[in-house]
Amino acid sequence: MYAKTGDWLIVEGRSVGGTVRHGLIEEVHGREGAPPYLVHWTDTGHRALTFPGPDAHVVTNDELRAQEVIAAAHFSSKHYRPSQRSTESAGA
Repeated sequence: MYAKTGDWLIVEGRSVGGTVRHGLIEEVHGREGAPPYLVHWTDTGHRALTFPGPDAHVVTNDELRAQEVIAAAHFSSKHYRPSQRSTESAGA
């Protein structure tokens, strides 16, 4: 695993429906971008020296923003189109 200061550590949920944690990597303590990383976790606000496990990956700030834009577009109400049945019952 390789990271640099300003990258994000993403830890996927370990079980189905588990939460995904995001942490800003503030310091890299290993050689050539290797762990451990000092991570500022967004869910708790705590900072911790972290040795990521196999359920973790690193993304750049730009990659994280791109993922957020895609997710926002996916869940946006702009994509909602009422069914024919709901528009008929509204007019009745």
